[in-house]
Amino acid sequence: MAKNKRPSKKRNEEKVSDHAPWAIWRGRLVPAAGRPDKVESIFSCIAEKLPFTALADVERDMRSKKITRTGIYLAHDSMGVVRYAGLGSIFTRLRARQKAHPLQLQYFSFYVLPHKKHQRELETLIIRAVGQMLAFNERKKPMTIEAGNVRDYEGGTVFYERQKKKGRRAPGK
Repeated sequence: MAKNKRPSKKRNEEKVSDHAPWAIWRGRLVPAAGRPDKVESIFSCIAEKLPFTALADVERDMRSKKITRTGIYLAHDSMGVVRYAGLGSIFTRLRARQKAHPLQLQYFSFYVLPHKKHQRELETLIIRAVGQMLAFNERKKPMTIEAGNVRDYEGGTVFYERQKKKGRRAPGK
């Protein structure tokens, strides 16, 4: 972070879950002095590396506060490595993944975007970034050095793509 940019301040509002050794709090980030009020956050709600024991409590709190529960979600192993990533109903999908892999998945993260406009593209970016570690995303896990399909992004996006040359190879190459 640049020295001239102060981080937002945390304001805890309410304890949501208390499963030893973790207590989960809901709070709000308050812009630091000097930060422009007109800067809009890409996320309306985030959670990073919360234990799966708090999943139901966090969902219940979000429901009671009428916070959208769809977005991008990640499931992490005990070392914090992302093993599953996706887009959709956060808690339904995370529960299903944790039920399928209870010993491997220990933590979850999610990111709610107020505007669905870029959800699919952010999901694609995350999957591209951690693809080799996604042990439980069998359909999305790339196993080669091949680039992803540019059609995974939204129409109207400018792209650069490497392509294999077609035709005969020159002798000696």
